[in-house]
Amino acid sequence: MSPRPILYGLARSVYTRIARLALEEKSVDYALEEVEIFSAAGVPEQHLERHPFGRIPTFVHGTFRLYETVAITRYIDEAFPGPSLQPAEPETRGQMTQIMSVLDAYAYRPMIWGIFVQRVVVPQNGGTPDESKITESMRTARTCVKALEALQSSHQFLAGDQLSLADLHATPMFLYLRLTREGNELIESHPRLALWLAHMAARPSIERTRSVYER
Repeated sequence: MSPRPILYGLARSVYTRIARLALEEKSVDYALEEVEIFSAAGVPEQHLERHPFGRIPTFVHGTFRLYETVAITRYIDEAFPGPSLQPAEPETRGQMTQIMSVLDAYAYRPMIWGIFVQRVVVPQNGGTPDESKITESMRTARTCVKALEALQSSHQFLAGDQLSLADLHATPMFLYLRLTREGNELIESHPRLALWLAHMAARPSIERTRSVYER
């Protein structure tokens, strides 16, 4: 019997959720071990043994260990049975990888740290949002949303007509962005992406991985 995989991260984390979505879509029995890396005490020493840069998530499957979300989700797709989460055609698979790269390089930080954290998390913790940071981040977010909708074209999913790792990578970011007034307005102004997000939000894997901010 194959050992039960363990995912180390935080349920509220975008990147932990991306990995969880891959596990959920493949119907893998896994354990989520919460690791608080944002406390005043810093990253736990034990976690630094799993990830030298102190990030989340990390993944353990028997004696095999991985860090970096893209590596983890590709491994999950290829190591476990179930529907493939990567297109067979080189062109579509290349587009999937391009979308994931755009999300990591350009979308994540402004959408999450620049908009969602400032507009939702900071006030919940008693702070005042940095409006200049939100304004600056919105400029980049607009470019990202426009580019992603263009890449999606007329397809049901982001990279073709079947669910792929690109959709799982994007959805947690867009669900958090949608929790802000600015982000929701931006998404709704791009109808194809708004429809895609509505379809993704209705998937059982999304329901099973909802964070504290979505309840």
